[in-house]
Amino acid sequence: MSNKATQLKAFERLLIIMDELREQCPWDKKQTLESLRHLTIEEVYELGDAILDNDLDEVKKELGDVLLHIVFYAKIGSETNAFDIADVCNSICDKLVDRHPHIYGDVKVENEEDVKRNWEQLKLKEGKNSVLEGVPKSLPAMVKANRIQDKVAGVGFDWEHPEQVFEKVEEELAELKVEIAKGNQDNIESEFGDVLFSMINYARFLKISPENALERTNKKFVKRFQYLESKAKDLNKSLEDMTLKEMDVFWEEAKTL
Repeated sequence: MSNKATQLKAFERLLIIMDELREQCPWDKKQTLESLRHLTIEEVYELGDAILDNDLDEVKKELGDVLLHIVFYAKIGSETNAFDIADVCNSICDKLVDRHPHIYGDVKVENEEDVKRNWEQLKLKEGKNSVLEGVPKSLPAMVKANRIQDKVAGVGFDWEHPEQVFEKVEEELAELKVEIAKGNQDNIESEFGDVLFSMINYARFLKISPENALERTNKKFVKRFQYLESKAKDLNKSLEDMTLKEMDVFWEEAKTL
């Protein structure tokens, strides 16, 4: 692996290229913070895909794309003297030092949970009115639920044992079943949301990411369904013409691949 001097030289090269592109490229010259926003979100999702695929070469490339966006935002900020890349770096460095008093101060911690509790308490001391202020409103619902639960747990609002959380899942499922029997669509949706919220919370106790778990299942389903499609094509059949029993044969085959 490269040393610090080589790493800094590579970062300097990126900054120089960004300056050149902003000055000379018609597309880069037109970009604003707002125009880059949706592209940045796409890049982060692409990075997430590469991580889930465990494709480290692709992870490297996608990290580069994300880093480019960070440098691009900082370049735009520097043009109005709002901030530059040094301000961005110093800002996160200051935050990391302030929020790790167990490393840079005299606070003692026993484990990871102590660190998380201290982190949330420090944010409140910084002037935040709620530990939930840091949860972005535009996050996908599942990710948002996970972050909400993680943050409130950081200040002690949490279950003590995984068994209690699973009992809550069962309780919510029972309430959903009641509303389904009644047929009130609004109540069904509400109770279904409660089931999902409690399942996401249970995932936290199992120390798994619900987002990663669901995406893993998505990928598994897509792979098996595409195998089914290919087998139907080999038989010169469309899926619409096949019975569920016929499709199930190939579905079971796909499970063994």
